[in-house]
Amino acid sequence: MRTTVGIIGAGPAGLLLARLLHRAGIDSVVLESRDRAYVEHRQRAGILEQGTVDVLRAAGAGERMDREGLRHDGIELRFDRRRHRVDFPGLTGGRSVMVYAQTEVCKDLIALQLKEGGPLLFEAEALAVEGAEGDRPRIRFRHQGREDVLECDHAVGCDGFWGVARKAFPAALSRTFERTYPYAWLGILADVAPSHDELVYARHDRGFALLSMRSPSVSRLYLQVPADADADKWSDEEIWDELERRLETDDDWRLERGPITQKSVTPMRSFVHEPMRHGRLFLAGDAAHIVPPTGAKGLNLAVGDVVTLARALAHEKETGSAKLLDAYSATCVRRVWQAERFSYDMTTMLHPAPDATPFDARLQLARLDRIASSRAAGTDLAEGYTGFPLVG
Repeated sequence: MRTTVGIIGAGPAGLLLARLLHRAGIDSVVLESRDRAYVEHRQRAGILEQGTVDVLRAAGAGERMDREGLRHDGIELRFDRRRHRVDFPGLTGGRSVMVYAQTEVCKDLIALQLKEGGPLLFEAEALAVEGAEGDRPRIRFRHQGREDVLECDHAVGCDGFWGVARKAFPAALSRTFERTYPYAWLGILADVAPSHDELVYARHDRGFALLSMRSPSVSRLYLQVPADADADKWSDEEIWDELERRLETDDDWRLERGPITQKSVTPMRSFVHEPMRHGRLFLAGDAAHIVPPTGAKGLNLAVGDVVTLARALAHEKETGSAKLLDAYSATCVRRVWQAERFSYDMTTMLHPAPDATPFDARLQLARLDRIASSRAAGTDLAEGYTGFPLVG
């Protein structure tokens, strides 16, 4: 099998890259180890930055998002039983975010790829990337019980943290930067209307809490828990009681309860692999970087990567110049570290550490109070949350 761009992984990064390449007249093949049902139902991020929304619309993948997604013009910070709203459009010149689950983005992009794009092979497990230093890298994969080879001009690993693409980078070339946090998120889906019309980020001495949503009738909520927590050991009543404690305010706001349909624990980690390119092999999304979910950056960082790469590949096709491809890693890494900084700041500001001292607690409250009382500090948060520029 032969193509111009071989893409490993049919998550949002791989699917959007294939879509952007198709519209630029560049052929590709996407290999996905899981079946279609799994890809379309795995629960992941749900907040799209302004730039991500704009890219999906421009790619012809925004129709259902605009119809069913929930535009949000701010978030609410809660601390010391106080409430403070961060007004995104007012602080950023009109930018906002969209609540639209990653599962829905994948469904939209899969439908477009199968209808208009190049081959998308499900249950095609990538085994290795070979020859990245040469002119024609090869992706060895297993599909329908037999091994095959995809030859391409460029290979792209959109195959997540545990994928094979990053393993093809020589050890002498790779540098990794990592932080593991001493807590996790217990997340639930509940069949109840959200108790607030925007996301609520709450800092409490008992731990962080987040009120989010998937639709006008489905709530998504999170609790900070120990890193080794077991979701099955939390009863529904215990979860709702703890959410109520951590989200409480001095006014008459109330948390609405409903049937919990899903529970899971999400670990918290920061990770960056540099560089994001080796020869004709490129990394994008979680294959190259992980952020804690507090800043809602994971999916959006992946979009930034593939927009940068698609632009560079189109430039090479049109001009014969590899200038933008040569700059891919450096261009992406600058944006990645800004997102890592933002996510780290949000995480450490809102989550009490297990060994936190009273001094640490007061610093967290001081940081939140600064955002609530300073337009400059509020603007910095709003600009980071709604998204950094997609390309340098």
